[in-house]
This record gives sequence, structure tokens and C-alpha cells, in this order.
Amino acid sequence: MAYFNNFPQMLYNFPIGGSDKVVVVRDITANVRVIKSVLENITLYDEYDIVDGESPEIVSNKVYETSDYHWVLMIVNQRFDYLADWPMTYDRLVQYCIDKYGNTTSIHHYEDSKFNVVNSDYPSAISIDNITYENRINESKRRIKIISKSLIQQITNELRTVMTPNG
Repeated sequence: MAYFNNFPQMLYNFPIGGSDKVVVVRDITANVRVIKSVLENITLYDEYDIVDGESPEIVSNKVYETSDYHWVLMIVNQRFDYLADWPMTYDRLVQYCIDKYGNTTSIHHYEDSKFNVVNSDYPSAISIDNITYENRINESKRRIKIISKSLIQQITNELRTVMTPNG
């Protein structure tokens, strides 16, 4: 099932070239209302650790033997931004730090032994550089929930039914 194919259609007025043009578009706001209700009924998930360089399509293909369910992985894990919500490769992470901070080695903040942020003059303060800070955030995105292969067709059928007008 292509993700947007079963969203309800609606007419939308676009101002084009100085005049209004009515166009048929998909009501993408339907996912907020519908997906949540379907996914709340799933009580058991498997877990998967994303390997460096894997995209949602690759993970879907590994787990479900098709890349068609990449959108399910994103929604189940509440990841809506393909770039910001998915782990970066290490090389991309380094470039991200350089673009964001100018380098990777400058001190981002200080922590105590329990990982609490402290001032630099705190006894036994540990400096945390930019790459360490960003890498922690990046690594926290690796573990995702996976709907069991035996349930994936049922879930996508439910989504299709709920999202089809008069479904």
C-alpha cells in the first residue's frame, strides 16, 4: 500500500498566476487522527537496532522482505522527519557537527559522573565535546519498534479501511 493512496481527497483552492485554481489533493491531516487510533491497539512490538547507513526502506526490506512498509516504521516510531529523526552515518554526523559548530572538538558542556550538566568549575567536571554530544543524540535514534511480520498486513489493511472515505 502506498502511504498516501488511501488518504481522503479534497478540493483545495490554489492561487496560481493571479487567479484561483481548484485542485484535488490528499487530506494528509488524516494521518494524525487515524494512525494513532490503529497503533494504540498494538501492544507487542519487536525491537530493531538500525545499522549505520540503513534507511527506512532497507530496514523494511530486511524485516518485511519489501521496502513498501518504510512508512509504517516511521509512523510506529513517531519519526516524521526522514533526515532529523533517523540516525546519521558517522561521516554525516561529523559533517553535521562541522556545519553546526565549526568543528567537532570544542567543548559543548560539562557533566558530572552521573551525566548531569554542571559548570566547568564543578569538582570532577568532565568536558563533553560537540561530537560526543551529537553522537549521543544520534545513537538514541538507533533502536526502533517493529510491528511483527505476522501483523503487518493486518495493520496496513486497518489503516487502508480507516483512511478510505466512507471506509
